[in-house]
This record gives sequence, structure tokens and C-alpha cells, in this order.
Amino acid sequence: MIFMRFLISGGAGFIGSNYVKHIVETDPTAKCMVLDSLTYAGNIMNIKAEIESKSIGFVCGDITNTLLVSKLFEDYSPDIVINFAAESHVDRSIESSDIFIRSNVMGAHNLLNIAKNMWQIHDSEYREGTRFIQISTDEVYGSLGKDGDFTENTPLNPRSPYSASKASADLIAGSFHETYDFPLIITRCSNNYGPHQFPEKLIPLMIKNILDGKQLPIYGDGKNIRDWIHVSDHCKAIDTLVHDGKIGEIYNVGARSEKQNIEIVKILIDTVRSLVMDDKSYQIDHNINIEKINYDLLSFVKDRPGHDFRYSLDNSKILRKTDWKPEIKFEDGITDTIRWYLDNYSWVQDIEAGRYEKYNNKHRM
Repeated sequence: MIFMRFLISGGAGFIGSNYVKHIVETDPTAKCMVLDSLTYAGNIMNIKAEIESKSIGFVCGDITNTLLVSKLFEDYSPDIVINFAAESHVDRSIESSDIFIRSNVMGAHNLLNIAKNMWQIHDSEYREGTRFIQISTDEVYGSLGKDGDFTENTPLNPRSPYSASKASADLIAGSFHETYDFPLIITRCSNNYGPHQFPEKLIPLMIKNILDGKQLPIYGDGKNIRDWIHVSDHCKAIDTLVHDGKIGEIYNVGARSEKQNIEIVKILIDTVRSLVMDDKSYQIDHNINIEKINYDLLSFVKDRPGHDFRYSLDNSKILRKTDWKPEIKFEDGITDTIRWYLDNYSWVQDIEAGRYEKYNNKHRM
């Protein structure tokens, strides 16, 4: 029996922690080591159960730390590296881009370089079974008009410090494959939603504000369009590529589910109201005034600089080349997501109050 050894950087974040759970649940033979620096968006509580059950190992540290990452490779000898680690919020990158360059560019390069040195047997030969999955984003392609889709051959045209840092990491990773024949796969995914997402992103922020009876800030006229995918479908796509993806390839991962931002927010209002009305315990547990859950909460604010109008991913390549396909319809996924936040609202409150930092601090080096 072959035991795959995963090093999952950024495994305490939103997508990374969901992938860790997916691996633990679906592959009992896999060995997982999570490396996460536990910045504001990394929450050790996301993977607390997996750590306590010893289903995974955990090291708190930064992917830019060459000595730490090198020691992990020496001690743990991973076959598969999946790099989820990244600063990912566009608004934060506009306010201050330094950490985005450090984490997303320099950190990715450090991981790539150490993996190359540790895995390389000869000039263009690597230890059997190794591969590096660089998790990227559709934002590297820039902005679309009302028509067309991003394909894997669309020229990169990032328009924010965040997307520019991710595009830079993609180019560096691609250069490692071209120069060193490095065993690389790049994935570019559309907007994710689902459980454990840090409540500064659109969907969890709006759910929280609706429950709290607060205004729902919407950039511009709210007509910007995003392509949405449930995080569990994304995790299944990554796992498919770990096993069946072709080295040196780029894969777009999307669910062909485009929605205007204003449409998303109205769906959230309607669905929260419906769920809370159907289950009176939610009203009692969260002290919710059902009468305040309506479109009066909508609040249009000044658009952010360089706000891309539309993203739309052509996912035909991964559909043709693998057995993966998205399984969760947006209407079902968003209802389940809202239920998760209703049932786990203390998770959101711990983040808002900073209490999750106490748990994180216990694991920091």
C-alpha cells in the first residue's frame, strides 16, 4: 500500500482547512502535515478536531522561513505539497500590499525552491510520485465584459496588488517547471463559499450583518459579476488533480454559476429570513428580529479602486481531462452554508471578539 504524505501550507485557513477535512474523511492512508502561520485569517479551531485526534500533524510557521520549511522536508519527507498559504483579501491588498508580496510571492518561491532541492535526484529527474499544486485564482486574468470566459490560455492581466501577487507566484512556479522540469500543477479557481470562511469576505460578512440587523455594504451599483463554487467541490477538484492531473498543466476550476453581487446579497436576505422563520429556535438563540431582515438593509457604498467587473471561468479542460465535475448547485450550497453559520455562530463571535487568537497563540512558536 502506498502512503501519500501531504504538506499542506495554509491548512488552517478557509479552503485549506476544508481540504484537510476532505483528505482525512476520504483517504485514511494519507499522512497530512499542516503548516500555517496563523495570521488573522488562519484559525486553529478549523482543524482542532483533526489535530486532537492525531489525524494530522501541525506546525505553526511561515512559508518564507527557509530553515523551518527545509527542516519540515527533511523530517517529514512529503510527496505532495499543496500551497494554499496566501493573503487573499483584495481590500487589504489595496490598503497595504507589502504582506501580499512577502507571503504570496516570496513564500511561494521559498516552498518551490526547497521542494525542488529536496525532491531532485538529477537535473531533470525527481523522486517518484512528487508533485506541487499551486493554488491560484481566476483574478489573475483581470476583468471581463458582459461576454466571454477566461480559459487557461487567457493572458494574465491582474488589476489589484492581491491578484498581481498571485499572478507573480504563478509565473515563478511555471518557470520552475520550464527550467527545471519541476513536477508542478497550477489551479485557478473561481470565488469559493462554504463553512469556515473568514467573515470579511462577501457571503459570511453579509450573513453576519443580516443576523445582527446591520447594514449590508455593497460596492458601486452591485452589478459586478462573480463565478461561484462551493468549497467542497473545489477540494474534490484539487484531490482529483493530485491523482490524475497532468504535470505542467494549468486547470481552471469553476462551477459555471455567475451571480451579480446584488443578486447574491438578496438571495442571502431571502434565505436567512426563510430559515429563521421556519426554525424559531434560531430567533431565540441569536435574538433575531425577523422584521428587520429585509431589503432595507441594503447599503450602496463607493466602489473600490480597480474593481473588476466580471469573472467567468471556462472549466471545460478539467471536465474533459478528468472525472471531476461540480456537484453542488448554488441554491443548495448557499442554504447549507447559511445553516452552518446559524448553527456555528459562536465561531463567528469568537473571531469578532478576538477569542480565537487565544487558541492560535497556544500553537504559535
